[in-house]
Amino acid sequence: MIRPAYLTDEALTTFITSALAEDIGEGDHSSLAAIPATATSKAKLLIKDDGIIAGLELAEKIFHFYDPNLVITFQKKDGDAIKKGEIAFTIEGLSRSLLSTERLMLNCMQRMSGIATYTHQLCQIIRGTSAQLMDTRKTTPNFRLPEKWAVLIGGGLNHRYALYDMIMLKDNHIDMAGGIENALINTKAYLVKHNKKLKIEVETRNLEEVKEVLRVGGADVIMLDNMSPELMKEAVTIINGQCKTEASGGITELTLRNVAECGVDFISVGALTHSVKSLDLSLKVFE
Repeated sequence: MIRPAYLTDEALTTFITSALAEDIGEGDHSSLAAIPATATSKAKLLIKDDGIIAGLELAEKIFHFYDPNLVITFQKKDGDAIKKGEIAFTIEGLSRSLLSTERLMLNCMQRMSGIATYTHQLCQIIRGTSAQLMDTRKTTPNFRLPEKWAVLIGGGLNHRYALYDMIMLKDNHIDMAGGIENALINTKAYLVKHNKKLKIEVETRNLEEVKEVLRVGGADVIMLDNMSPELMKEAVTIINGQCKTEASGGITELTLRNVAECGVDFISVGALTHSVKSLDLSLKVFE
């Protein structure tokens, strides 16, 4: 997997620092009160669901950020298929350190593994077509980094990470700008003025809008929003490789294959991150 631009050491440190501060605050008083400072323990991450595991690299960073002396031995790697009853890793070190980092690690790994599992399932549905599955910005506030990372681990693609790394002219932008032509002309002028090289995607709702985007020019991607498969096929024919195409809007497991067979380049599915069931994982102490 190519490491995306958002996965920097600085971004990971910021995320972990904030998450630990939220959970521990002035101190993990339960562990401080009950567990001697020098006590050590061994624990294993028990897998309790079938699926695709994700977040192991992040888990290691969480543990070592909090306590560099914790020793982790991995039996699995990110992206591996897993079965109920298997062990993902063992860890040993100060008991207090294990207890204080347990919940953050589990929260991240359970959600990331759920996202990776669902992403993998949907990727299998469109296997053999030219379409690639993408996520959206419909993510949990302050948890976008792990969620987008999990999509990659599951075999999907990341759409833009945020508002700053791509121009995306959606229906509200277009309506507020006074139409597709105005929105595109304004956008191209803005990019020249500010010397920015950002890709431009334009949302279209019908074939007339598709034709208008092509007439005005400058779009790298045309989104086909909430179109029927028949309209999508016609739109792909009209576009004829002049730019990339993305299908979006209300796409489900039942309709995904039909959409992919329309010949679009990308299919964006918000449900990859906003409607996923976490995988069941548990940290268990052993001798």
